Amino acid sequence: MSGGYLLFLLAAMGGMVLIDRGFRLFFWRDARRATVVLVIGVVFFVAWDLVGIHLGIFARGASSLATGIVLAPELPVEEPVFLAFLCYLIMVLVNGAERLLSRGKKDAP
Repeated sequence: MSGGYLLFLLAAMGGMVLIDRGFRLFFWRDARRATVVLVIGVVFFVAWDLVGIHLGIFARGASSLATGIVLAPELPVEEPVFLAFLCYLIMVLVNGAERLLSRGKKDAP
């Protein structure tokens, strides 16, 4: 299914949004700061990918699940979406872990 990977990434991102909204972990905690952090993370990792592509380290693999749309040579459109999901996931996990650990400190004698 062409585009299946992109659809999966978007569905997973939607799940992260629901978790974030329900627990107010990242965007629902401070939208402006979250946007800045997410954009910096995605820009950093796209730049990292572009350097890796230029050095011949990274290459786009053939897949029937990908759309086939490329933003630059060897940089499929799915890559920035994946990187955004990855950065979002990490920030939700970090903020969730921080909340759980701080709750544990409050409960300790």
